[in-house]
Amino acid sequence: MKSWRPDVFSKPDTSLSPPFEDSPARPLVVRFRESFRLKQVFTALRYRNYRLWFWGQMTSLFGTWMQSTAQGFLIFELTRSPAYLGYAAFAMGIPTWLFMIYGGVLADRMPRRTLLIITQSIMMALAAILAALTFLELVHAWHIIGLAFGLGVANAFYAPARQAFVLELVDREDMTNAIALNSAMFNSALALGPAVSGIIYALVGPAWCFAINAVSYLAVIMALFLMRIPPQPNSLRRNSVRADLKEGMHYILNHRMIRALIGIVGLTCLFGISYITLIPAWAVNILGGDATTNGILHSARGFGALLSALMIASLGRFQFKGRLLTLGSFIFPCLLLIFSVIHWLPLSLLTIFFVGIAAMLIFNLANALVQTLVTDELRGRVMSIYSLAFFGLYPVGSLWVGLLAEHINEPFAVIVNSVILLGFFILIRIFVPKLYDLS
Repeated sequence: MKSWRPDVFSKPDTSLSPPFEDSPARPLVVRFRESFRLKQVFTALRYRNYRLWFWGQMTSLFGTWMQSTAQGFLIFELTRSPAYLGYAAFAMGIPTWLFMIYGGVLADRMPRRTLLIITQSIMMALAAILAALTFLELVHAWHIIGLAFGLGVANAFYAPARQAFVLELVDREDMTNAIALNSAMFNSALALGPAVSGIIYALVGPAWCFAINAVSYLAVIMALFLMRIPPQPNSLRRNSVRADLKEGMHYILNHRMIRALIGIVGLTCLFGISYITLIPAWAVNILGGDATTNGILHSARGFGALLSALMIASLGRFQFKGRLLTLGSFIFPCLLLIFSVIHWLPLSLLTIFFVGIAAMLIFNLANALVQTLVTDELRGRVMSIYSLAFFGLYPVGSLWVGLLAEHINEPFAVIVNSVILLGFFILIRIFVPKLYDLS
């Protein structure tokens, strides 16, 4: 469904696509070089609705990363326990398992913009409550864990709608670019938000980080109201919720490539990016730092992920996504292994920067390939399972890595997870070889 008006200011310039015929036999480095065009990076911003979404989300995500960074360090200050970092992440993940597949059904049944406005408003209220508790010096670890659970409930309905909303903002051929720019805005906020959060935390305390996040939600809510979205077909009378769920699950179980892609995302969250949970403890226990160290570690990862997202966006409508995804899936656990044995801040920052690059290759390309393969009428339900793999397994991995760090130490926990993840990716490469050739 097109959401842009057919005029010179909103119609994308299709001449930006590379003027050569792609061939699977061409080496990956050559294909990458031929596809790379800097002017293709911001193709999706030619759509008015996507521009509103991009800048609204960018502002909101800046606040989100400020809160996430400050919240992690606050709970570590309150408890001095790496395990509690895992408990908070796990609490946010519980609603994912309970409600996210229903969020996918709802995203296929009601206007996605309406669902996004409702969930963003709830998230804004939760951030305001946390800010108030912290300003009043009443906040305890259990408050943070309880509010994380509430945020998880809102996110269970928000995430599938957000993933499926992309195709209402741009044309299908520019969807990969839009997904990459979504990651770019996410990681632009990640690159700046934690560093600013660390400074504000050190100067005036965490309550201001939470308050800024609450206000930042207004930007994306306003952007959603300003969009011109064509009416979507009313599908409320189609089937029962149970029948819709069954249809979506049956589709995924019978689609080998989508199963494999969701599996890669789930494994990466379970054994890979769960290391993020340990960063506050890593900053203090391994690097001998403080809240500022915590912030710049998150920011270094964010800058790497941002660079990776912009690189993917610059490739335009390229046809070697499977190859880049495979490359990222092998580089990522290897970089984590290197990170686990480094105890010097400058080199840690450099390594975590490259970890961010590799992680985004996995998540951006898996998302783009799933959205390319899925049929439109099942998009919300399939993306709910995709989001379940991401948001559901990350908290489980966080709990696991937090407990492992608590009972042994942080580097050992990251080493164990990296080795397990690398082993799984080797098995996927052996048993699903066609994934490499996806375009």
